[in-house]
Amino acid sequence: MTLAQLETSIPEVRTLAERVFQQLQDAIVRGELAPGSKITEPGLSKALGISRGPLREAMRRLEAHRLIERVPHVGARVVKLSMQELLELFDVREALESMAARLAAEHMTAAEIAGLRELLAMHERQSDLKKGEAYFQREGDLDFHYRIVQGSHNRMLVTMLCDDLYYLVRLYRTQFSATGSRPQRAFVEHHRIVDAIEAGDAELSELLMRRHVSASRANVVDRYAATLRKTSAAT
Repeated sequence: MTLAQLETSIPEVRTLAERVFQQLQDAIVRGELAPGSKITEPGLSKALGISRGPLREAMRRLEAHRLIERVPHVGARVVKLSMQELLELFDVREALESMAARLAAEHMTAAEIAGLRELLAMHERQSDLKKGEAYFQREGDLDFHYRIVQGSHNRMLVTMLCDDLYYLVRLYRTQFSATGSRPQRAFVEHHRIVDAIEAGDAELSELLMRRHVSASRANVVDRYAATLRKTSAAT
C-alpha cells in the first residue's frame, strides 16, 4: 500500500466506536477539546448524535491511550500535564527517540528510507506547513517519528514509543509546534535526520534526533510560559 492509499484509507475504520475514537482523538490532539476540559457522555452523545455504548468504548480507548483521565468528583476530562510532567515526557523522548534514530541508521532498509522520503514529500504539500501555521501529522505510518521508531527494528522501543507513550507524545508535539518558525524548522530537521540515516551514520542520526527533540522541548517551555503569563495577566 502506498502512502497516498494509506492516507485515504484511514477514515474507513471498521466500527462506530472506532470512528468516534478517531474523531475525538483528532479533536484532542488539535486542541479543539482543550487540555483539562471536562467531557461528559451525555454531552458528547448529543453532540455527535450517537448512542452511549459506542461512545463509552471510544472513551475507554482514549483513557487507555492517556488522552483523557478520570478525576474523582469531577468525571472525565482531557489530560493536562503539569510543566514538570511535560519536561519528564520530553526527557524520555530525547533519550529513546535518539536511540531509535541510531538504530534506524543501522537497520532501516532502502525501501523504508524511500518511504520516509515519500512521507516528507507528502508533508511538504500540506497547507498548514506551507503557511507556517503548524506541522500536523496523522498518526501511525503517516507520522515521521513513528516511522523512525519502527525503522529501529527494536521491539522494546516500538512498544514504548509507538504504543505506551505514543498518543500522549503526539498530543503535545502537535499542540506546541504551531508557533513562529518552528513548523518549517522541524520539517528541515526531519530531512537532515533522514539524510544521516540514509548515509548509515548512526552517531549523527542520534545527535540530530536529540537536537530535534531538544528544540521541541525548548519550544514547549516557551509556549507554556507564555500561556501562564497570559493567564496571570487576565486574573
